[in-house]
Amino acid sequence: MLDDSDVRAALVAALSGGGEFAELYAEDRRGRNLTLDDGKVEDLVSGHDVGAGVRVLRGRQTAYAYTNVLTRAALIEAAKVAAAGVRGEGRVTTTDLRTATPPVTHPAQIDPLDADGPALVALVREAEDAARSFDASVRQVTVSYADSVRQVYLANSEGHRSTQSPVRTRLVAQVVAARDDVIQTGFEGPGGSVGHELFTTHPPAGVGRGAAEQAVAMLDSIPAPAGEFAVVLGPGGGGVLFHEACGHGMEADIVGKDASVYRGRRGERLGTPIFTGVDDATTPGGWGSFGFDDEGAPAQRTVLFDQGVCTDYMSDRLRAQQLGLPSTGNGRRQSYAHVPIPRMTNSYILPGEDDPAEIVRSVQRGVYCRQLGGGQVDPASGDFVFGITEAYLIEGGELTQAIRGANLVGDGPTVLGRIDALGNDFDTRQGICGKDGQGVPVAFGTPTLRISRITVGGTG
Repeated sequence: MLDDSDVRAALVAALSGGGEFAELYAEDRRGRNLTLDDGKVEDLVSGHDVGAGVRVLRGRQTAYAYTNVLTRAALIEAAKVAAAGVRGEGRVTTTDLRTATPPVTHPAQIDPLDADGPALVALVREAEDAARSFDASVRQVTVSYADSVRQVYLANSEGHRSTQSPVRTRLVAQVVAARDDVIQTGFEGPGGSVGHELFTTHPPAGVGRGAAEQAVAMLDSIPAPAGEFAVVLGPGGGGVLFHEACGHGMEADIVGKDASVYRGRRGERLGTPIFTGVDDATTPGGWGSFGFDDEGAPAQRTVLFDQGVCTDYMSDRLRAQQLGLPSTGNGRRQSYAHVPIPRMTNSYILPGEDDPAEIVRSVQRGVYCRQLGGGQVDPASGDFVFGITEAYLIEGGELTQAIRGANLVGDGPTVLGRIDALGNDFDTRQGICGKDGQGVPVAFGTPTLRISRITVGGTG
């Protein structure tokens, strides 16, 4: 994307104010977004964005500037602006650039940009048709498609130079079903660091039908009971609980601010011995996967909890230095216009050895959560409240009545200590995680798991 002499000139300019480290991150992004709402194409947008950002560090000082012009003059000007924000004595020189090879790659088999507008409309209509034909109670269907194809270049004053060509594709179906006075919704949204081969494993018709099944199933629901119950989380659907209630508190910037309930607890057993939680950017084709993070650190698998013991935090370069720990390759940014910060990638609770069906049969009275919704978490205390979008009573070891209006209430460390069964199955879900004004793709995954007791909020 860039000439070495231009990059070196920009890095030299970036260090001119006394910076200790400088990096240049450039990006060429192409992508499309398409929304079909109740049979009408509401949006069909394609975009092409090019730009670069220059970051300068000295101790804990950080300065950043960016430009959407990739000429030598524009890069040097952005570098000078960043250099002006960091002041110190002495001069650091740059090192000759050497190309780094990523430990993993995620090549797309079918380039999404090969599909034209009519082909994309056909994809979303297939999902919509499947949802509408599932049941007469389906009232509204919205299907969204998105792809991005990027060229990413990164170089820094320590001599790192790397390029990546990440591709991501996603299809989302949202369905509203109504019967009498009850209205319920369903959601499916598979995606990955893949091209249109996504639709081999997740056909559009299956995505639409899955969202419709969820919405229709909940029409027969009754108000959820309130109290403390054993709760079984279905595979994949419970992953957002680990992501929110535990994952964010394990990000090193929150730990460094002393705003995390997990600060200072490395080496302490918080979960049960059967529980192991990881953040894994190397997952082949994972929605949150990459080869290098947005600082040029190699993708890796970071064990956050090993058999219940808190073992590591997720860090970028700056926070790793602050905490005296090695970087875990979790420095991520939304685009060239943003600075990298510690972010999750693909956060998983690893499967165990239990039979998922037997886990349900072991519960005499409890709640089965097939899909969690949004919620609120306080990283400083670990306290959380999560909505449940699809849930059922467990009575006598069997799933019986669907329930609605349920919430899970608790705190992360306590819940980790109450996971007492892990299935041998596993599934994932995908989403866009927002933090500090930036959104990045993340995945979360779990097997079927049982929490021995947790507060369920409801009105029944």
